[in-house]
Amino acid sequence: MKPFLRADRVGGQIQKTVSDILLKNIKDPRLDNAIISSVKMTSDLKLAYIYYVVHGGNRKSIADAKKGFLSALGYIKKTISRQLGLRYMPELKFYYDESFDYGSKMDSLLKKIKEEE
Repeated sequence: MKPFLRADRVGGQIQKTVSDILLKNIKDPRLDNAIISSVKMTSDLKLAYIYYVVHGGNRKSIADAKKGFLSALGYIKKTISRQLGLRYMPELKFYYDESFDYGSKMDSLLKKIKEEE
């Protein structure tokens, strides 16, 4: 069994911390429906790719959530830095996670095929 890499553990901690921040501390209405789906870290822990989904998933709410994350970036970084105590604070990049949209599209296509049979 392969042991977890440090980047995976730190990514999990960042995901938990950012999710808690969204739930408890940030009052930005653009981020009300945002959920952190995953965090991928580079092996040197200098860059964190944070993937989010938005309930509803229309283009306007996705763009608004991106703007909300960018405006709250300083607060999020400061809070992560305090809670995790890392030597270097990774740069945070926020991306919309399209895998949920793709999965729901595939699910609806499979249901349509099943109904036609």
